[in-house]
Amino acid sequence: MSRPLAVFAYDFDGTLAPGNMQEHAFIPDELGMKHEDFWAEVQALAKAQRGDGILCYMHLMLAKAREKGLELSLDSWRRRGETLKLFPGVEDWFPRQNARAQALGLDLRHVIISSGNRELIEGSPIARWFERIYASAFIFDARNDAVGVALGINYTSKTQFLFRINKWTLEEWDADAINKVQAQDDRPVPFDRIVFFGDGATDIPTMRVVTDQGGHAIAVYDAQDEGRKAAARSLLNDGRAQLAGPGDYSEDGPLDQLAAALLDRMAAGVRARDAATWPG
Repeated sequence: MSRPLAVFAYDFDGTLAPGNMQEHAFIPDELGMKHEDFWAEVQALAKAQRGDGILCYMHLMLAKAREKGLELSLDSWRRRGETLKLFPGVEDWFPRQNARAQALGLDLRHVIISSGNRELIEGSPIARWFERIYASAFIFDARNDAVGVALGINYTSKTQFLFRINKWTLEEWDADAINKVQAQDDRPVPFDRIVFFGDGATDIPTMRVVTDQGGHAIAVYDAQDEGRKAAARSLLNDGRAQLAGPGDYSEDGPLDQLAAALLDRMAAGVRARDAATWPG
């Protein structure tokens, strides 16, 4: 790593794409359900089982897919992800920010931290840009069919991935490296070089952690959705995010200008630390 690492981390649903990814095609087209009915059933199951809503929605996706005789292979889930609708400018965002960071002497990486489906995101048109996709995931059997839940990421468990980024210990299964003592100055990605883009309630703990540790949280909202705009205002008013912008990632738009300013700030911080001279 010849250049200092910086990370843009993103929620997915409501942040890079409007709505929930399961609602784009899987629930209405393959399950033949209204998405309101599906999520109501998830909530009822979570209450009845005193369980986690993320694990329950993953379970219901599999159970209802089996009832319908749908294909459950890893490839089939990734094919479903190919149709995910993204906010304007998202597909061009990543190379633009990478080029900007490189010009400033930074090595910018992009990471997903989402409660959505990892397999769907892996099939999306932007999957290749991510260093890691941290998202809820299925277990696959020897035939490569989904048979259970391998990983469920809820609003609090999202925060662990900030520290995985901070220490650059990225494997989800590795509970040893992430818990080893590591001096702040030895951590490859200090929090002031981490930006988290999120949109709602499941992002609140992550936003709080990143801001409390000296990083930056940006509230993204759908400008056409009054509920999403209200959620963004709440994130600001409650001190969870200091910055915000509409879900438009086009060049010279508000989010692009925010990204440019934050990358400039990160690069200036690196230069300042490099210029510091302590007495011998």
